Amino acid sequence: MSALHFTKEHEWVRLDGDVATCGISDHAQSLLGDVVFIELPEPGRELSQFKEAAVVESVKAASDVYAPLSGEVVEVNQALADDPSLANQDAQGQGWFFKIKVKDTAELGALMDEAGYEAYLKEIG
Repeated sequence: MSALHFTKEHEWVRLDGDVATCGISDHAQSLLGDVVFIELPEPGRELSQFKEAAVVESVKAASDVYAPLSGEVVEVNQALADDPSLANQDAQGQGWFFKIKVKDTAELGALMDEAGYEAYLKEIG
């Protein structure tokens, strides 16, 4: 299993071959509070790096979720759509949002690795 990479907007991505699994970070779900609804992208939709991909609604607010990499949506997490609390319970595991077939793996270079993300979280407080 490959390592996670993170955006500054608190999305994570794990690349396996040319398919990337994407979700929100544990930090993001803790800021949101109880997640009550998630709007996932339709399979076949083309996503662009750092552009809107999904919407997550919590008891506190609704927030956009951005695509960490560009590509075509090949699968969405129906279990998450049926039970949005999975995002709170296991944000960086069973609470994944969607999988995309990546266009350009070089885009990973614009993301942070886990150590970089931890340092970023300390920096932003």
